[in-house]
Amino acid sequence: MPTSIRDVYVVDAVRTPIGKFGGALSGVRPDDLAAHVVRALVARTPDLDPARVDDVYFGDANGAGEDNRDVARMAVLLAGLPVTVPGVTVNRLCGSGLEAVIQAARAIAVGDADVAIAGGVESMSRAPWVLQKPERAFPAAHQQLHSTTLGWRMTNPQMPAEWTVPLGEGAELVADKHRIGREEQDAFALASHRKAAAAWARGHYDGEVVPYEGVDLVRDECVRESSTPEALAKLKPVFRPGGTVTAGNSSPLNDGAAALLLVGEEGLRATGREPLARIRASAVTGIEPHLFGLGPVEAVGRALAKADRTFDDLTVFELNEAFAAQALGCLAEWPGLDPAVVNPRGGALAVGHPLGASGARLAGAVAHQLAAAGSGTGLAALCIGVGQGLALVLER
Repeated sequence: MPTSIRDVYVVDAVRTPIGKFGGALSGVRPDDLAAHVVRALVARTPDLDPARVDDVYFGDANGAGEDNRDVARMAVLLAGLPVTVPGVTVNRLCGSGLEAVIQAARAIAVGDADVAIAGGVESMSRAPWVLQKPERAFPAAHQQLHSTTLGWRMTNPQMPAEWTVPLGEGAELVADKHRIGREEQDAFALASHRKAAAAWARGHYDGEVVPYEGVDLVRDECVRESSTPEALAKLKPVFRPGGTVTAGNSSPLNDGAAALLLVGEEGLRATGREPLARIRASAVTGIEPHLFGLGPVEAVGRALAKADRTFDDLTVFELNEAFAAQALGCLAEWPGLDPAVVNPRGGALAVGHPLGASGARLAGAVAHQLAAAGSGTGLAALCIGVGQGLALVLER
C-alpha cells in the first residue's frame, strides 16, 4: 500500500460540441462519440505512448442502448488504443462523468494507476425504448414501452410517491422553497445563453472542443444568442399548471462526449506537457430525491473544506444548470459566493446537458479556465437525480 497520497494532474481535456436532441449528432452512436474524444485526447499528447494508459473511466447515465456492454471499453477499442488498455463504465446519473474523473484521480492518488483517461458520454437522441419481460409467456394484452431518454421509468412501487416526481416538478419544488419566480428563472437562462454565445465568439472554447469528423457541427447546437426576455416569457410551464419551469429555463436534451487525461508525477513526465490543473479534493452527498436540485449545496461545502478553501478562494465555479430554478436555489444557499465566478462562459441551459458527459465537461472547463488564468482554485459541481450532489476542487 502507498505510504502517501500522490498528486494528480489534469494534462488536457477535450469535448465534442454538444448536439441538440434529434440534431447534428443524433446520427452518431454514443460509443463512437466516446471513442472520438478518447482518440482526440491521445493525439494531442504525442509524446505519451497510449500503451501507458492504465485505465479508462467513462460515465454513462442511461446505458440502455448502443452504449451498453461497457461503453468505456468499447471506446478504447474503437479509438484504436492497444487492446491491453482496459475500460470501466460508471453510473451516478447526471454526475457520471464527474464520478469517472474522481474515480480515475483516486486510482492515481493511491498508486493503482499513473496514467488514466476519464470522461463521459450520452446520446439522448439515440436512447432506446425498452420493453420489460412479461410476467408470463405469450401475453395476449398490449405491452408498455418505456423511453430511456430521461427520468424515472419502471419505478419501484415501494418508493414514496413524493420521491419519484418528474425532474421538472423537482425544480418547481426548489422554486417554491426559495420563492424563485418565473422572471428570475428566465433572466438566469437568458444570461447563460448570452455568456455562452460571447465565449464562443471570443474563441474561449477553441482549445477544448473537437468537432466530430463528417458532422457539420463546430459549436454547441443549443446556444441561442438571439433569445430575448419576451420570447422566454411566451413559453408555457411544462411540469405544473401555473408553474414557473419551462423549456426555456430548463436544460435541453443533448448528445455529446468529453474526456480528460489524468496523470501522476511519472505520467506527467511521460507526456512532456505542463498540466492544466491539479485535482485537490472531492465530495459526494445525498438529499431527499425530490429536492435533488439542491444536492450540490452540501457536497460543495464538504469538498471545499477538504481542500481547506472557501468561496473567497474561487477563480471559477462550473455549476451544472439542470434547471434555472435548481441553480438559483443552490446559489441562494451560498450567500458568501460571488455570482461572477459562476459559469462565466455559460452553463448547461445554453451549452446543453448530455447527462453522463456533463460532469467531465465541467471538470475540463474548470481546468482550461484555471490554465488561462495562470493560477487559482476552481470548482465543478452537479445536482443528481434521485437525490445526490457531487463536487470536485481543482487548483493551479
